[in-house]
Amino acid sequence: MADHRLLLVHAHPDDETIGTGALMAGYVDRGVQVTLVTCTLGEEGEVLLDDIAHLAADGEDRLGEHRFHELKAAMEVLGVTDWRLLGEPHKYRDSGMVGTLANDRPDSFWRADLLAAASDLVAVIREVRPQVAVTYDDFGGYGHPDHIQAHRVLTYAVALAAVPSFRTDLGEAWQVQKVYWTAMPKGMMRAGILALREAGEDTGFAAMDPDDLPFGVDDSLVTTAVDHSEQLDRKMNALAQHASQVQTDGGFFALSNNLGSKAMGVEYFRIAAGELAPPFDDNGRETDLFNGID
Repeated sequence: MADHRLLLVHAHPDDETIGTGALMAGYVDRGVQVTLVTCTLGEEGEVLLDDIAHLAADGEDRLGEHRFHELKAAMEVLGVTDWRLLGEPHKYRDSGMVGTLANDRPDSFWRADLLAAASDLVAVIREVRPQVAVTYDDFGGYGHPDHIQAHRVLTYAVALAAVPSFRTDLGEAWQVQKVYWTAMPKGMMRAGILALREAGEDTGFAAMDPDDLPFGVDDSLVTTAVDHSEQLDRKMNALAQHASQVQTDGGFFALSNNLGSKAMGVEYFRIAAGELAPPFDDNGRETDLFNGID
């Protein structure tokens, strides 16, 4: 897959592995140039480890530094060598969940000037010149302010990067050919919830109404399913590097484990710009983000 280039824009450390870890590892192995841009260091994240609880935002407020090193370790597992923060050096802070005081901090990503943040990403797009870019949908997957802002920033940056007269100091204009949004099919989530209940679980994801899920997308909207199940072990190992945030034996991962590699090794997307191209799987979904790109 010579000279294929992929750009992924994620909100916080660990988001990249949860949603696209198998994809990244698989493409690295196939020779694709994979570039990850992480918008914040996840400073407002909930700390799951007692021995670093003092680093939390309401304590020493040094969680971002710790999560940077977790991200570095995860990228080593996945084989990604080009990973960077948006607007380096560290510029945008985690905005916290919707409705929290962190939303109102002037340095939060949610409060960032859209043109300024998009320009930071234009510089990356024009440097890397990716044919394909990936981020979240307009709801940010589940409504987190930073995910929504990442969607807005990438969408604007892709448009601006293609305009020859815009910020010539940021490099030569470049048109991204295909843009994808990550997707979690509701049908798969429903199957996982029912499997959890059959296994005796009745809290967390298992307590959700499988017919009225608060997030996820209708199966009919999912256009692309990339199967890198052979990368499942690397993805789970990379997730384990994000130990301050992720417990791979519970929560979403308990749901996923009931579905096996179908949940974690196959990653799903909606095409937002560009054209779908064959081959397609038995469900009529495109099988690779680079289909149709020479």
